[in-house]
Amino acid sequence: MSDDEEYLEKSPAAARMGKAAEYLVAASCILATRGELNVSTSLVDDEGVDLVFHRRGSSTTLAVQVKARMSTGTQVRQGKLMASVRSQTFQPRSDLDMLFVAVDVERGAVMTAWLIPSATFEAMVTEPDSRGRYRFSASMKPDSKDRWTPFRLTAAGLPRRILDRLADV
Repeated sequence: MSDDEEYLEKSPAAARMGKAAEYLVAASCILATRGELNVSTSLVDDEGVDLVFHRRGSSTTLAVQVKARMSTGTQVRQGKLMASVRSQTFQPRSDLDMLFVAVDVERGAVMTAWLIPSATFEAMVTEPDSRGRYRFSASMKPDSKDRWTPFRLTAAGLPRRILDRLADV
């Protein structure tokens, strides 16, 4: 089965699960900050932006592209999160971050997350592969010291980091 055929076969469930993960991140950030953060979503995701965060009373925004992987997946069960980012839609800028999240589907909760400014992500990844995709591969293991460790967050730490990033933008 080709990658395109495999993608088409998985696409309805994958799209639902991905959208649910985006809303999970948005809702948990709003709740954890007691409404300090607000989140907007795109009707069409053709620019690689899934969520736009802003702090109540401020016009500053942080656009976020979300790449979610589920706890039922082989890689996550082995303690690793792997994702790819299409170079065709990836446009680094100061107000865009990449958010990679592992989601526990049984609990409906974020397990581990990595929030990476897009310019930093671009500087840390190698050239796109033959299909034009940048690869992200990080260990979820607490004692890991891979290159993505400085960006790794718990579910509780994610909303605070987003607030910090908004202060930096």
